[in-house]
Amino acid sequence: MENGKAREGFKSRLGFLLVSAGCAIGIGNVWRFPYVTGQNGGGVFVLLYLLFLLVLGVPVLTMEFAVGRASRRSAVEGYRALEKPGHKWHLHGWVAVGGCWLLMMYYTTVSGWMVDYFVKFLTGAFRSGMDAAAVDSVFSAMLADPLEMAGYMALIVVAGFAVCSFGLQKGLERISKGMMLALLALIVVLAVHALTLPGGGAGVAFYLLPSLERVQAAGGIGRVIVAAMNQAFFTLSIGASSMEIFGSYMSKDHTLAGESVRICGLDTFVAMMSGLIIFPACFAYGVEPDAGPSLIFKTLPNVFAGMPGGRVWGALFFLFMTFASFSTVIAVFENLLAFAADTFGWSRRRAVIICCTAMLVTSLPALLGYNLLAGVKLIGGRDILDTEDFIVSNLLLPAGSLVYLLFCVSKWGWGFDNYLAEANTGRGVRISPKLKLVFQFVLPALILLVLISGLLPQG
Repeated sequence: MENGKAREGFKSRLGFLLVSAGCAIGIGNVWRFPYVTGQNGGGVFVLLYLLFLLVLGVPVLTMEFAVGRASRRSAVEGYRALEKPGHKWHLHGWVAVGGCWLLMMYYTTVSGWMVDYFVKFLTGAFRSGMDAAAVDSVFSAMLADPLEMAGYMALIVVAGFAVCSFGLQKGLERISKGMMLALLALIVVLAVHALTLPGGGAGVAFYLLPSLERVQAAGGIGRVIVAAMNQAFFTLSIGASSMEIFGSYMSKDHTLAGESVRICGLDTFVAMMSGLIIFPACFAYGVEPDAGPSLIFKTLPNVFAGMPGGRVWGALFFLFMTFASFSTVIAVFENLLAFAADTFGWSRRRAVIICCTAMLVTSLPALLGYNLLAGVKLIGGRDILDTEDFIVSNLLLPAGSLVYLLFCVSKWGWGFDNYLAEANTGRGVRISPKLKLVFQFVLPALILLVLISGLLPQG
């Protein structure tokens, strides 16, 4: 129920798939995936990523959907509806929602960077012939200006809650469908253009052809395996209840495994196509493909600045990046609003006003950490934004996924039989009961490996 009304559902199956995929498709696909691929030697990493996405990502995604669809509630109340009397699984719901909020406290700033760079390319701030120092100075100047960053962050927050204020079908579903279709069209245009660049073929070979020599240069197969497992795990945004809410809105017409495979397919398509944009461009212009997090805001603008028609291609690229990040923003905002309605009984209007105001305030520290609060160093010497990202990505998402998994497969939680019945309801791909031991022992071990490796110092 939402403020006394029957729970809204998606208008169409396509709407559910595109909204859910939009939540998964974000900065992790179009920013993190290419540079992590570059740092881990290309082709072998990509193959391992696809394997772990199927083995680890899809099953855990079905579990978060199952809790949502069976309970028809958001995180806290969803656990309460399914847990045994006296059990406290619902406490994780509060942690999960807190993780969604913390994610948005810095994600809105990075999304604002995408809009900022789109505007800069559109208005000619990046010009043909700019040298590397001039391009780098644009990013440094943006970070040093709290008003510029706060303005774009506020634009993202207000626009996101404005979309969600219209409700699931008229707001989130309608906008996400249009935006995701535009994103898919843009990424195909950008990839085709990148593949036609002179020398781009070497980038494709690096990206897709396995090479044990590059694996050794990247630190060995063990490191590449862990990196691939981490990327496959984080790309789907599982563990913080952001997907559970869409399970609570979906119909029972189709099995959860089938829908999860489709969402993973869309998510993977965008990630793979991002690589086909970035790697040919890097090799065509003699740029190292392992530039790390600076790849998007320093390395690629250098490439666009030296490319014929680079201003147009740069604007299109950052428009694509804006769509990718904003699709995640509105999906997570919907989760926060549904939580407020289910848990506190707030109307959507009241939830939008309170959450929007609070988000504007709590998002400020991340952007101020690059200027007014630049002296603040937290976990491992990280700045504020990187600390928030570390907590969410390395702790809350894997730990939260482990909780969802144990809740669905253990006798102390909802139980494997109940989960399986819900997951296999409808038409489509079914999960075999023979996988019970795999779900109970192998998957928890893999998630623990992801969790532990993410918390260890990186050297």
